[in-house]
Amino acid sequence: MEAALAAVEPGRRDSEIAAIARHACEELGSEQGVYLCASSPPGEPAAPAPAHLQHRIIREGDVFAMLVESNGPGGMFTELGRSCVVGPAPQQLAEEFAFAVEAQRLCVDLLRPGVPASEVFAEYNAFLRGNGRPEEQRLHSHGQGYDMVERPLVRSDETIVVHEDHSISCHPTYVRGGFLCWVCDNFLAAADGGFERIHRFPQRIVER
Repeated sequence: MEAALAAVEPGRRDSEIAAIARHACEELGSEQGVYLCASSPPGEPAAPAPAHLQHRIIREGDVFAMLVESNGPGGMFTELGRSCVVGPAPQQLAEEFAFAVEAQRLCVDLLRPGVPASEVFAEYNAFLRGNGRPEEQRLHSHGQGYDMVERPLVRSDETIVVHEDHSISCHPTYVRGGFLCWVCDNFLAAADGGFERIHRFPQRIVER
């Protein structure tokens, strides 16, 4: 992620940044993954997209979003997602990113062994409603392992409960005020019975 976002600059295509991310992962032993990204001007939010939609040329002032979802040398998947701005980050985007981090932490704190994932989903959406944000309609948090998406699925129809040996990916995402507001990290079981973030990449918007 660091190498890819460091290369975000006007004149490059989104696909070039994705290629840098793929190369960095494969050098570390990854054999599979998806490298999604998208650039867009403020006011025209774009979610990270696959390779056939990565032809846009990055411009000054753009917001660039990247999701790296790859496996490691042992075959286990994790994912990491951040936004980058070509220039200073707009104040509203910075505020929404801070809220997304707060929402992620709330969701992860609710993921306790024995708790039904459907209850986590309900409480999480109540938090979004109470803070004037759009409710989650997609799969924003889920297990990962040798498959990219594994149970538990944090959504209304999940029937299993959270276990202490799960690896969890949590990526709250919504659109507000013309911006894609999101963050994505993986979490593993902690000694206190909850989950702790495993990625060292800072939870911040990268400014180029």
